[in-house]
Amino acid sequence: MLSAIGEESSLLQIRVGVHKGKVVAGVIGEKKFSYDLWGDAVNTASRLESHGIAGKIQCSEAVVEKADPVFVFEQRGFVELKGKDKSDNVVQESSLESSKNISNTVKKDVLQTSPERNIPDIQENIDYLIAERGNELTKWELENIAIYDARNEGVVNVTTETVGYTWFFEPVPRRGTSGSGILIDKKGYILTNRHVINNATKVFVTFADGTTGESKVLGTDAENDLAILRFEPKGKHFTVIPMGTSKRLRVGQKVLAIGNPFALDRTLTIGIVSGLGRPVRTDGNLVISNMIQTDTSINPGNSGGPLLDNKGYMIGVNTMIYSTSGGSNGVGFAVPVDTVKRVVPDLITYGYVRRGWIDIEPRQLFSQLVDYAHLPVSKGVLVSKVLPGGNAEAIGMKGGNEKIEYGRTIVYLGGDIIVSIDGIPVEGISDMYEALEDNVPGEKVDIEYIRGKKRIKSTIILSERPEDFRWD
Repeated sequence: MLSAIGEESSLLQIRVGVHKGKVVAGVIGEKKFSYDLWGDAVNTASRLESHGIAGKIQCSEAVVEKADPVFVFEQRGFVELKGKDKSDNVVQESSLESSKNISNTVKKDVLQTSPERNIPDIQENIDYLIAERGNELTKWELENIAIYDARNEGVVNVTTETVGYTWFFEPVPRRGTSGSGILIDKKGYILTNRHVINNATKVFVTFADGTTGESKVLGTDAENDLAILRFEPKGKHFTVIPMGTSKRLRVGQKVLAIGNPFALDRTLTIGIVSGLGRPVRTDGNLVISNMIQTDTSINPGNSGGPLLDNKGYMIGVNTMIYSTSGGSNGVGFAVPVDTVKRVVPDLITYGYVRRGWIDIEPRQLFSQLVDYAHLPVSKGVLVSKVLPGGNAEAIGMKGGNEKIEYGRTIVYLGGDIIVSIDGIPVEGISDMYEALEDNVPGEKVDIEYIRGKKRIKSTIILSERPEDFRWD
C-alpha cells in the first residue's frame, strides 16, 4: 500500500508500469505520465509533486532516497504480470492506492515553477504549445521547442582565467578558454569537460539570467575528460538537467545539443546518433571508450554541454569534434551519461576517480628496447618492478633485475610483459589505463603476461591506483 503522511488525505488511484523494477509510466488520477526512474528519487519526487502529490510518500521494499529529507521512497509489490514489451523484456503493472496530502504552504504554481522541486515536464510544454499555436507547428518542431524551453536554462557558460607573464616575468591574469556546463543538482553542482577548465586559476559560470560568479573545481577526470564544479546557490533556484541512460541508444535516434558555441549562449542544434561505442584518442594520448558519435553541429564552446534525447534527458556530454577546419564537419563525440554517473560521485567525494591498479612499475615497450633486450614481443607493458607485498607479487608476477638507463628513464629488464587485462589487449601504457578505467579497487580481473616463451593467465584482485600513477 502506498500512503502519504499528513493530517488530511483523500484517496487517489495510481496505476504504474514497471520495467525491470523501475517505474517507467503510469496514470495519476486522470493524468498520464511517462519517464524513466533509473534509481533517481529526486526526479521521481519532482514528477509526483508536479502532479499535486506533496509531503512524505512511502511504500515498501527496495528503498531509494532523496538527498534532502523531503521524500523517502520505497517500492514494493509490483507482482501482477501483464506481458512483455517489444524487446521481450518482462513488464509488470500494478494498481495501487495512495492518499494525497497537499500542504497549505506549498502552492501549485510554486511547484510548477520552482526548479528546486520540479523538473519541467516536456509533454506539458508540448500541450501548452498546441493550445497556444494550434496546428501551426509540426510534431517535430513542438518536441524540439518543448525540450529547449524546459532545459536551456540548465546550461551555463563556463569561462576561465589563467596566469601569464610579462617581459619582466611578472604574473598577470589572462583570459583562458570557454565552454559549456550542465547543472546536474540544485545544490549547484555543474558538470563540464576537463579540457575546458584545465590549467585555470579561476573558473567563472554565467547563468541564463545573466548572473555570473566564480565556481570551485571539486574534481577532474582526465581519462574521461570530465570535471565537476560547485557554485554556491545562496538562495538561487537552478534548472537541473536530468540524467537519462546511454545503454539503450540506437544509431539513427534523434538527439539535441545545447551549448555556447563561439560564445553564442544556449544555442540549440539537432541531429542523430551516427555511431556508438567509438574509442577516441585525446590530445593526451588517452583513449576514451564507448563515445557517442553524432552529426549534431558541435563547435568550439559546445564542450561540456548536454546531448539530449527526444524526452529531454541527458544521454551524453559533448566533448570533441573531428574537423579539418576547426569547425563542425558533422562528426562530434560525446561522453556517455552512464560513464558520467559512474565517475561523478567519486569526483564530488574525493576530487578524483578511485580506480583499480596492478602494483607494478610499468614501462612502455619501444623498438630500441625490444631489439636491445631481444624481447619475445614488440607490444605490451614491461613489468620493471613488482611492489613488495602488492597484488602482482601475490599472483607470482616477476619484475626485472638488469638495470639500464634510457634518457632519464630507468628500466629493469627481465620482468614479465603484460599483454592483456580484463580481456582487453594491452599494447602500451595507455591501453593499460584504458583497460582499468572502469574497474574499482577490490575487483577481480583476468590478466595475461609473457614470461620468456610462456604465456601465463591469472586472476588478480585490484588495489587502488596510487597518486603517482594518476593520469594528469
